[in-house]
Order: sequence, then C-alpha cells, then structure tokens
Amino acid sequence: MTIAGIGRRRAWRSAPLLALGMLAGLASGAVGQEAATTTALAPHFARATPGATTPDSDGFLRRWLLLEPIDKPNRSNSGFTATYVRQALATQYFPGQFGAVPRDGLLVQAATPLRWHALDSTAFDVKLFDFAKALGKPTYGVIFWAVTVVDSPREMRDVRLAVGSNSASMWWLNGKETVGLFNDRRMVMDDVLSDRVTLRKGRNVIRGAVINGPGLSDFCVRFVGADGRPITDLKIDVR
Repeated sequence: MTIAGIGRRRAWRSAPLLALGMLAGLASGAVGQEAATTTALAPHFARATPGATTPDSDGFLRRWLLLEPIDKPNRSNSGFTATYVRQALATQYFPGQFGAVPRDGLLVQAATPLRWHALDSTAFDVKLFDFAKALGKPTYGVIFWAVTVVDSPREMRDVRLAVGSNSASMWWLNGKETVGLFNDRRMVMDDVLSDRVTLRKGRNVIRGAVINGPGLSDFCVRFVGADGRPITDLKIDVR
C-alpha cells in the first residue's frame, strides 16, 4: 500500500472518533450553558422539577413556562388603555402563540429567536424583570408570555381567577379571555378577579401576557372559590 493509501485509511478510521469528540464537546457545552443559566436565575427561580407540583399555601401558582421577552418599545405606561393592550397582545409575534402548550427549551421565531423556560418561582409573584435580566434580555419595553397547566381533581364551578400584574396584562383560561388588567399598574395581590368560571376536571391551560414599558415587571395568579378562599388542591405542571 502506498503512503497516500495508509494516510487515507488512518484518516477514515479517525473520523468516527473525531465526530464522537465533537458531539461530546457540544453536549458538555450545552450542560455548562444550562448550569450557568440556572445559576443566573437564582434566587428568584429554579428549574421546574420532574412531575407535578401544587399551589403554595395561599393558592398561588408558581410553576410557569416563561418566554424570553418580546421587544415592544413603550416610553411610558400611561398609554396602556384596554384598546391598546388588546391590540398589542392580539398581534401574532411568533408561530403557535395561542396554540399547543410549549415545551421547556423550545425556540420560537419572533423578531429574534426566543426560548421557553420551565421554571418554579421562589416567591408568590413571578419576577419577570429579574427573569429577563438574568438572561441578558431587554427589561423595559417588552411583552412577556406565560403558560401553565392546572389539573383539577374535580369540576369546580363558580371559581375566580385572581391576578395582579405590573404593568398591564391579559389572561386566558382554556382559550377564553378571562381577565384583563389595563392602564399603568403596580403588582397588587388579587388586583382583578375574573367573572365566575368553571375549572374542568383534569387539564386546564392558563395563558397570560404582561406588557410593560419602563419599570419592574411581575405577576401573581391564583384561583379562589365562591367563598373567596384560595384553592390549593390542584396539580400544576408545564406539559
């Protein structure tokens, strides 16, 4: 065999090893990036653990899929009228905006690629400003999308969705608009309560969008019964 032939055979034999090395490097890089992201999100968030969780003792839903913020410049929050907010949040920014429940890590194409993150909030209010800041994303003039899935052990009638947000926001239960918070707002617990709604037995999808100009962004969500007491016997997941 010629020297050239020996060289080609050695190169052919080493190709799989090189490919495996490259894959291992990519996997190691992905793990390292995820660990860095987890560290950056602390202390306000932790990665959602496998399996379902429950509301906290006051009924607040802390497990959410959060989308990295969409750029929506607003110099002031004074213009967040119902008309403006409805129009802004009805605009399609990415495919599947009102479609299936996204999965953790899913990339969607808005003006720029944005990723969904499955997270557990360490506080009753989900601190969107800190979420964006930790990821190096815009914190002012933005829209945040949030999705979670609540599993009810039985049909629950005459419950209300109680929401607080900074600034304006809209919320949908099983695809139907349920709560709207308009104008410039501070995050206040149970700031707005929905009309009476029914939680289905089994799976219920909650979808929300928070819009803000300058200032902090956060929200809190829980269900309260006809007696005004928080509902805690629910399961929460993001699948």
